[in-house]
Amino acid sequence: MSLSESAGMPPAGYLRPMEYGPDDQVERDAPDAPFQQLAGILRARVKRGDWKPNRAIPGENTLADEYGLSRPTVRRAIAVLAEEGLVYAVSGRGTYVAERKQDGATPST
Repeated sequence: MSLSESAGMPPAGYLRPMEYGPDDQVERDAPDAPFQQLAGILRARVKRGDWKPNRAIPGENTLADEYGLSRPTVRRAIAVLAEEGLVYAVSGRGTYVAERKQDGATPST
């Protein structure tokens, strides 16, 4: 058993995914990329109920300004949430929160 294992630390080269809260900010010196941090923050905001199902989340420009990020970074974070089924995009209209099933699962769109 290595020293790190006996100390309860993950093996070298292994990073545990960080958890982000709905009120967190993106930190430039964090181990996760800014888009991953933003995806975690937005995921927490969806789960908290900041935006109702089938209602639009703020646009890319608004989120970019709010978190001090570029639009491509925001777009990448939203793409992560779309892959998870938490949001869906409507061409020319925006990105909307997906409806959640009663058991907490999200439908695939």
